[in-house]
Amino acid sequence: MVIPDFHIHTPFCGHAGGEIQQYVAAARGLGMPEMGFADHLPLFHLTDPSLTMGREDLPLYVERVRQLQAANPGFPVRLGIEADYIVQHLDDVAKALASYPFDYVYGSVHFIGDWGIDQSRFKYEFERRDINEVYEVYFEHVAAAARTGLFDIMTHLDVVKKYGHRPTKDMTAVYDGVGGVLAKSNVAIELNSSGLRRPVREIYPGLELLKIMRAHAVPITFGSDAHNPDQVGRDFSLLLRHARAAGYTDYVTFAGRERVPRPL
Repeated sequence: MVIPDFHIHTPFCGHAGGEIQQYVAAARGLGMPEMGFADHLPLFHLTDPSLTMGREDLPLYVERVRQLQAANPGFPVRLGIEADYIVQHLDDVAKALASYPFDYVYGSVHFIGDWGIDQSRFKYEFERRDINEVYEVYFEHVAAAARTGLFDIMTHLDVVKKYGHRPTKDMTAVYDGVGGVLAKSNVAIELNSSGLRRPVREIYPGLELLKIMRAHAVPITFGSDAHNPDQVGRDFSLLLRHARAAGYTDYVTFAGRERVPRPL
C-alpha cells in the first residue's frame, strides 16, 4: 500500500536541499496517489533564514507550488504550510494563512518562550530544566494551538522528545487531555517518520501517545518531514505498521482545507 506524503519541505526554508521539482519526481516515482508541500511559514517573532523562508519568499513559494500543480496534471500536488504556534503573533499567522489558498495547515510547537526546543544549539537547556515541567508546558502549547482553530493538523506531536529526553513521571493524564482537546477542536495529527532520523530514533508520536489519540478518534495523516528529495516517503512502511498497531483503520488527506477520508 502506498500512502501520500503531506509533509515535504523545499529549499525556500533555508535548510532543505535539492530542487523543488525533485520532490515531486520522488513522490511520483514511489507511486504515491498524491503529495503535499508544507514548508515553514515565516516566523514573526524573529528572523532566521536558517529556520524559515523570509516573508518576501512566501508568495514565491506559493507560486512555485502552483506551477508544479499545473505541470503535473492528474497527480495532485497539494499546497500546504507549516505554521508555528507563537501566542504573541497569532493575528499575524492568521492573516498570512488567509492570504493564500492552502489545502491544509500544519501547526507546530517549536518554541517554549524564546527557547527553540528542537534546535541542537539550544539542547543544553534540557539539562537546566525540570523535564516533567518541560513536557507539561510543551503539551499545554499543543492544546492551546489546537484551540485556536488556525491549524488542520498538529505535526510531530511529541517532538519534545527529539534528543531523547523523557519524562520521569506518568504523562497519561496530560496526553489524554491533549487528545480530548484535539478531538473537540477537530484537529488531526500526523505520523511523522523524521523522528527515526533524530537522536530519539522513534516515530512521532510514540505508540503510547498514538493509542490515546486513537481512543479519542483523532484522525491521522502521514509525513516524512522531507528536507531532501531522497527522504520523501522515508520509512512509510513503518508508519503504516505504527498506525495499525494503534488501532487505526483509516487516515485523512486534505484539499481546500477539507478532510478526505481514506482506508488503510
